[in-house]
This record gives sequence, C-alpha cells and structure tokens, in this order.
Amino acid sequence: MRLLLVEDDPTLSEQLTEELTLAGYVVETAQNGIDAYHLGEVEPFDAVVLDLGLPQMDGLTVLKRWRAAGHTMPVLILTARDAWHEKVDGIDAGADDYLVKPFHMEELLARVRALIRRASGHASAELKCGPVVLDTRSGRVSVEGRSLSLTSHELRVLAYLMHHRGKVVSRTELTEHIYAQEFDRDSNTIEVFIARLRKKLPAGLIKTARGLGYRLVCPE
Repeated sequence: MRLLLVEDDPTLSEQLTEELTLAGYVVETAQNGIDAYHLGEVEPFDAVVLDLGLPQMDGLTVLKRWRAAGHTMPVLILTARDAWHEKVDGIDAGADDYLVKPFHMEELLARVRALIRRASGHASAELKCGPVVLDTRSGRVSVEGRSLSLTSHELRVLAYLMHHRGKVVSRTELTEHIYAQEFDRDSNTIEVFIARLRKKLPAGLIKTARGLGYRLVCPE
C-alpha cells in the first residue's frame, strides 16, 4: 500500500517515513503544500498523512483542492494540540480523520490502517479470504492457521489484492501501489510475484482476467 506523507519538519518526516516503511508501506514525502498538491494530482495513493501547517500552500488548501478535483483517497490530518478549529475545518474540507501533535506512533499507524480498511470496505484488522488471513497490524499471513513466509513485495501484492478482493486489479495498478515513484517500475515483475503467490496460496484464489489483470476470489 502506498502513502503520501506531507510534513515540513525534517526530523518528524524522517521518523514517520522510517516507521511507516517498517510497517510495510511505500512512502512518498513532500515538505510543502505545492509539491504535496502536485503529487496527489498525478500519483495514486492509498492514504495521505497531511500536516496543515505547511509552507507555500497550507494543508487545508491542498485538501480542499484535492477534493474539488474529485480525489477521494483517505486523508489523515495532523494538527496542533490547541488548534481545535483546525480539526473542524479539516473534517469539513474532506479529511477522514485527524491526529493531534504530539502523538504516539502506534496510534498513527492504527489510524492509517483503519482509513485504508474503511476505504476498501473492511471493518476488521484481519482480512480474510477463505483459509487465508492477513493481519494488517502485524503484516503476518497465515493459511489455515499456519504462518506463511512472504517477501516484502509478495506481501504488498497480496495485501493490495486482499483489500480489493473480488475486484479486477490491473498490473499497472498493482505496480503503482507497491513501488515508490522513483523506483524503476516494471509491470512485468508483477507476473513473477503473482506466480510465487499462487505457489504459496491455496489453488484458485488468484484468478487471471485475461487482458485486464488479476482478481482475488474468496470462497464462501
């Protein structure tokens, strides 16, 4: 899953990027409102962590412009402790959640997980597809209760399919959501990850929609 982190404090941005990356996310960063707005316009993200006090263009304006342009990615805004009006303005502008500074990293991670789950219609922290269970809190995958060993890229592909189970997901879409912007993206490698996953998962879960992409089919 791919996140946009917009924070102008270099130290906090570095800390957040490290923790989010360790949690399994692909993280893009922006330190000002103009760069943030541009990235949100041209790149697909599963969620955005957006500080409101940004140089060049404030976070609230960035959020309003995204929503006016029809961009629906979930947004978590970061606000100062005493700026209660920012919470109200942010929610009214289209934010999905807010977090007050200073905050615990565990809470930010939990809120990001919840935003991504809700955006794809899931209520539980555990995503299930037949005998396959993905715990979004730990990144652990099990099949019929037995732990499954996956590489980081295999996990990212499976997580995206699990969040969008039942829907056809193109190779391009998968590529955009598991690689960073500066990475040399090659959609052909998706076929390799899919082939590896098929060997590790129960037969028939990942279907190929010829010419369109892949679909995770979950038995009742």
